[in-house]
Amino acid sequence: MGRRRALSGLAAACTVPGGLALAQTPEPLRLAMIEGLSGAFANAGEAVFRNLLWAVERVNQRGGVRLPTGARRLELVRMDSKGNADEALTLLRQATDQRIGFILQGNSSAVASALVDALNKHNEREPTRRALLLNYSAVEPALTNERCSFWHFRFDAHADMRLAALMDVLKDDRSLHKVYLIGQDYSFGQHVVKQARAMIAARRPDIAIVGEELHPMGRVKDFLPYASKIRASGAQAVVTGNWGNDLTLLVKAVRELGLPIKFYTFYGNALGAPAALGEAGVGSVLAVAEWHPNVGGAASDAFVQRFHQRFPDPRDDYLHARMQAMVEMLVQAIELARSTDATAVATALEGLRFDSAGLGGVHEGQMRAADHQLQQPLVVSLMDRHGVPGVKHDVEGSGFGFRTVRRFEAGQVELPHACRMQRPD
Repeated sequence: MGRRRALSGLAAACTVPGGLALAQTPEPLRLAMIEGLSGAFANAGEAVFRNLLWAVERVNQRGGVRLPTGARRLELVRMDSKGNADEALTLLRQATDQRIGFILQGNSSAVASALVDALNKHNEREPTRRALLLNYSAVEPALTNERCSFWHFRFDAHADMRLAALMDVLKDDRSLHKVYLIGQDYSFGQHVVKQARAMIAARRPDIAIVGEELHPMGRVKDFLPYASKIRASGAQAVVTGNWGNDLTLLVKAVRELGLPIKFYTFYGNALGAPAALGEAGVGSVLAVAEWHPNVGGAASDAFVQRFHQRFPDPRDDYLHARMQAMVEMLVQAIELARSTDATAVATALEGLRFDSAGLGGVHEGQMRAADHQLQQPLVVSLMDRHGVPGVKHDVEGSGFGFRTVRRFEAGQVELPHACRMQRPD
């Protein structure tokens, strides 16, 4: 609790340079992070907060956002939704009442979907207080397909993009013949299980799906019954979109049974999962992301080093390039629009290319105007011991890290969309 309070204080303090009176400081440009900061997925929310705080601090260190009326510093406002959609909607109303024009959210596609619907109505009803939703990790594909919105931008690759990269790696494992599918029982988890079945059938029809399971999200404390089902099925691999404690507890349970199983995951490279698996995860846990600390190169190593200098506690080791890119692209769009007006900024974001120089050569991408889905490279990585070739950095001080198995360029993971964008008049 003390560490969270200290970080929250830093987020507010970064808007006011020391020694200057508030009256002399231009009003900060506020970003409202609506996220679960307590409850079952508090660790995931706090990890996101550190990423966004660091991104905000870097913008402020170079003078803030340049506007015709003068530079404005960023302020990151923490709003705890407890991972609940109704709470998130209440916080959205509070944010828009305070004329905060930029909402940041991502941990839960169900919450993101509720926020998109609410923003669509709010922005039509209140054209002078419009706001944008910037999504860093809610990856249900519908959010940039049939449910796309002019007011919503996704900076993570959606589930089908991530899953396609994972399944392209899975199909090359010729020793694999039995797979178990498991996920959280909500829209995203259901989608991953359904699509994994379809993608495996298309790529490797010889592989048998020996189990398919959906479990309550954030409410299972003991995953041993699920691990026992996996063992009984004879599965050689598990495909899961689980995240947060639901992933950590799942891999812990499988480890306790000593099962020699591969995990194809979206998020197995952080938030306690590597430490939970330990040696059992070496060579068996795969993850997919837009970047990871061991992609290699001086720019990437410097990026990791700067983050560790800011957050030296190994428990705080959760760094994602997409969250940094999201804040940088928002700043770029505001400066291009020469305005903080939500409509003008959204228009500037459409088609905006983020050059790798924006993060010191670490990441790049382009916001597709047609559906507001960021097109970016993806990397599939495999867990291994810290210090072996390709694993210069470990994860959370666990002694284990991830090495690159295959990199996909943006064009290789780009997928068609079904968005019919409704644009404001």
